[in-house]
Amino acid sequence: MTDRRILLLSRYGPLGASSRLRSLQYLPHLRECGLEIDVEPLFDDDYLQRIYAGRRPSWMRVASSYANRLLRLLHVDAYDIVWVEKELFPWLPAFVDLLLARRAPKLVLDFDDAIFHRYDGHRSAFVRRILGRKIDALMGAADLVLVGNDYLAARAASAGARRVELLPTVVDTRRYQALVRPAERPFTVGWIGTPRTAAYLKPIEKALHEVAAETGAHFVIVGAGTQALPGLPNVEHCPWSEASEASDLQRVDVGLMPLPDEPFERGKCGYKLVQYMASGKSVVASPVGVNTEIVEPGLNGFLASSTEEWRESLLLLASDPGLCARQGAAGRRKAEQHYSLFTCQRHLAGLLLNL
Repeated sequence: MTDRRILLLSRYGPLGASSRLRSLQYLPHLRECGLEIDVEPLFDDDYLQRIYAGRRPSWMRVASSYANRLLRLLHVDAYDIVWVEKELFPWLPAFVDLLLARRAPKLVLDFDDAIFHRYDGHRSAFVRRILGRKIDALMGAADLVLVGNDYLAARAASAGARRVELLPTVVDTRRYQALVRPAERPFTVGWIGTPRTAAYLKPIEKALHEVAAETGAHFVIVGAGTQALPGLPNVEHCPWSEASEASDLQRVDVGLMPLPDEPFERGKCGYKLVQYMASGKSVVASPVGVNTEIVEPGLNGFLASSTEEWRESLLLLASDPGLCARQGAAGRRKAEQHYSLFTCQRHLAGLLLNL
């Protein structure tokens, strides 16, 4: 047991997938290990709900969130470790974060996205000049940098981070069940995400229309809002909730994860794929970033780049329920072995206890 105190400065509350998966789901185990953890999100769930509804949060609301975080940091010396998701103050220069972070006895940073590309790849030369190296400066100042994949690890290493540890984005596999597909159910393709990430579906829309025309496939789209994939037949749009996401995924045979091959997307951690696999589903994904590590073509799914490859992969799975089932079972095994909360929570606890 230990009396070590940690201040967790997450980006969001439970509604934010990054915060929920990268830190909040670990808290019960970490507290069982004797760590005393206070959680202070920068933005609450209402902030995200407004964004997902297409409404911009007011500047007053954002300023209030920043002010609350600043007040919290004035008492940071009461803690042994400050654990920050990504950065303290988005869109402010690095010296602001560093000035306050250096008051912490130990600083841990966590990254599940290539947020540095939002700065160094910004269309504004001013933003690139002021913020382009911000995340590198923070990585270099941290005592420990946690990353979700090798792409992020390489950036942290090049930034001079003293210690970099790989912590993949994982799920609690107990929440997901690999059920046998009822014989009477039509072939069903699924996707899960947010209204902001639904744009990734647009490039494969033609392939989905062709699959629907040839097979009568149904589609379950979770969390995208009702405007995603207009005109696609047999689509059910489901609102996302943590309570229902696992049961929604049980209704599909194949999960999709299309991505453009762009710098920001190369830093993603494949959360959708892990969810599908934990549910015992086959997957079809773009060969971008960590997707190429998670998907083993032919064994637990397929990788597809062109419209024709997406179409052929889905048609093959639609025509062969046995292949779907075998790939789903292989995906479930991989999720249990490599992407389960139980495979990572002791590792994270050890890192924090030994820091």
